[in-house]
Amino acid sequence: MAIDWLAWREGFQANPLLGGSLAVIALVLIVAAVYLAVGLFQARSLARREFGAYFISPIAYVVFVVFLSVTGFLFSVSFNLLTTTGPEGTDAPWRTMFADERFWLVFLFVPPLLTMRLFAEERASGTLEMLMTAPVQDWQVVLCKFLAAWAFYVVLWLPTLVYLPALQIWNLEAIQLADLRDPRFWTPGAITLVSGLAATLLGALLLLPRVDTPLRLLSVLLVLGGLLATGIGGLQHFHTDEIWLVSIPSRMDPFPALTTYLGIFLTGAMFLSIGLFVSSLVRDQLVAAILAMACSLPFVLAGFLRPQGQGEWVDQVVYFFSVPLHFDRAFTRGLLDSRPLLLYVSLTALCLFLTVRSLESRRWQ
Repeated sequence: MAIDWLAWREGFQANPLLGGSLAVIALVLIVAAVYLAVGLFQARSLARREFGAYFISPIAYVVFVVFLSVTGFLFSVSFNLLTTTGPEGTDAPWRTMFADERFWLVFLFVPPLLTMRLFAEERASGTLEMLMTAPVQDWQVVLCKFLAAWAFYVVLWLPTLVYLPALQIWNLEAIQLADLRDPRFWTPGAITLVSGLAATLLGALLLLPRVDTPLRLLSVLLVLGGLLATGIGGLQHFHTDEIWLVSIPSRMDPFPALTTYLGIFLTGAMFLSIGLFVSSLVRDQLVAAILAMACSLPFVLAGFLRPQGQGEWVDQVVYFFSVPLHFDRAFTRGLLDSRPLLLYVSLTALCLFLTVRSLESRRWQ
């Protein structure tokens, strides 16, 4: 995957209307992000409580053990194929791990188990009425619970990062750091990257002590802005600069790993939002988990169809809704396809919107 920054700039110069439209959209997204960040900061105690509840729940630890066992088994299979020569070997370990429909059938149990208690338990225990009378809005409650589940979901995947050196065949002894005294290093991309990393670290350090609300809000904005700057600067630094901040020799293309993890995090957001919406409709946690699995199942079963040769439009429809095919044809190959990204983002937003409306209907009752 390569981004031609020069072509982007020439395209904006040739079509000022396109550049202006993208600037307006970016401004609206930034304003919306700041508004949501302020709202989340006001309800941070709820998000902290929901996130901490996962670490005292036995089900979360069971999910942790089963999930890491499955991914560990897939890693061993992929690593053996990677080091096997001949027709039985593979040069795409990420496809072996995450493009198999059987993995997604196991993965299908994870998001419902993480979201089944979020609202169903509140309804069953009678604490939902108390939560509805708290000085927070419905969208803050929904977003806090969703982000807490998503944060634990990300924590669930963090141990799999230890697979990267083996699957990417990194030469860890040849890691090189850039000489910051070299003036050739300080390009716009490198400056943005280093500034973003510094802002993120500073904001994270300011979050540790107990400080006043304005300073804590400033630290949250520093973290969010630093992460955004790190992403933008990192892309530009990688594609346009001659001297990199960190050089890790690898025999494999790094982009399949990056796009695979991006797809996994966005896919998880979609499945978690479905489970959250279902949990807001029922009282029983087991019923919420079963219904969430049933609603998520079509996005996995579509991958078993493999509709090659059945017509172009059939293939496109099945591919649009099939998560395993997204990883088989796009993410594990280092490609970012706008169609699955649109599906994940739009369905996540829709389910969160419906969850908010579900809570509002309870107020009306």
